[in-house]
Amino acid sequence: MSMLFRTHLRLARASVRQNRTRSFLTCLGIAIGIGSIILILSLTGSISSLIKGEVKDIGADLVVVRPTRVKDTVTSFIEELTMANTFERSSLSLVDVATISSVGGVTATAPIAVSTNTLRNEENTIPSATVIGTTPDFNTIEPLALKYGVFLNDKNTETAVVIGHNLALNLYKSSNPVGRTLTFYGERFIIVGVLDEVDEAIINFDNVNFNNALFMDIDMMEKLMGTIQIQQINVRVLNTSLLEPVAGKISDSLKETRFGDTNFSVSYGDAISHPASNLLNTISWILAIVAGISLVVGGVGVMNIMLVSVSERTHEIGIRKAVGASAYNILMQFMFEALILSVLGSILGMMLGYFAAFIVSTITPFSPYISWEIVAITLIATVSVCIIFGTYPALKAARKKPIDSLRHYL
Repeated sequence: MSMLFRTHLRLARASVRQNRTRSFLTCLGIAIGIGSIILILSLTGSISSLIKGEVKDIGADLVVVRPTRVKDTVTSFIEELTMANTFERSSLSLVDVATISSVGGVTATAPIAVSTNTLRNEENTIPSATVIGTTPDFNTIEPLALKYGVFLNDKNTETAVVIGHNLALNLYKSSNPVGRTLTFYGERFIIVGVLDEVDEAIINFDNVNFNNALFMDIDMMEKLMGTIQIQQINVRVLNTSLLEPVAGKISDSLKETRFGDTNFSVSYGDAISHPASNLLNTISWILAIVAGISLVVGGVGVMNIMLVSVSERTHEIGIRKAVGASAYNILMQFMFEALILSVLGSILGMMLGYFAAFIVSTITPFSPYISWEIVAITLIATVSVCIIFGTYPALKAARKKPIDSLRHYL
């Protein structure tokens, strides 16, 4: 059996080497599909890893409450994906914040109300700035490095704000505008602090770019705007041993004050790292499907090249059968050839995929991400291409009659 295995492998390798250009082009078709899938999975895994690392740095005693919507129809799902602001219809309110704060074991509660508005000063105007309404507890739960000044606190007046590094440069052309004023919703505010630049400002579990954000008191924000949309509520518990029971108490308390409504989620641990919006995951799946189509095209190339190989080697098949080779032996010979082409294509695809991921990592915060899941998916894809697209040509070769094969070139 071992000798037969080595024989099949040797014959398959000889056939691939004999037609190197044709074999390379066939492998390239598979490599493009595999490489695309690896690039997508690597980027998605990198984003997830970044957020998990951020949550780990903040601490394991964190609970996050987010609004949810039930997608009972395709229309509502598409509607959610196409909304400019995922939490435009958030059901969370300041009443919920007060409810959570009263739960035993909770030490800090920081709501995040996000709005896009115009900011002005004497010289410049930012038409679409991110304004975040929150409480002083935000910096307790998720400490942000301040380059100048202080964060919001109980001693600040209602007209105090903190701005991000990039927003300070865009609005004041200076990295230290502490003490200067800006106008929001017709009200003048004093800048009391400027955040230090955040490297991965866009990738975080808050879904907020801190470099371009303005922080203000959430009560003042509601007073000015009338209605606010709370994106999420960050909660810190007394210690990690109370994490699960406190999360359960928060859920029960919210259900009670909401009269049974459950259009919210309470997350802790690794679940926090999951993006609050399904948009990223949906885009990843769509791209993976597109990459899968290119892999199918590569598989069709394998089938095509195998059919050509069977046609060219009809006489050889007849001779092998005439000297005692069974249909199974012929089948395995061509299946091994399909397997070699698939494996070579997959190896080339992995190299291309991670090379592309490395190139992307030089211009984005997404470092190449390698895991056993990605390797497993690559292995499954390789075997699938071999079986799906190599079986028919192999069966066609195995079913050829010896006498017809021997007379093929006569």
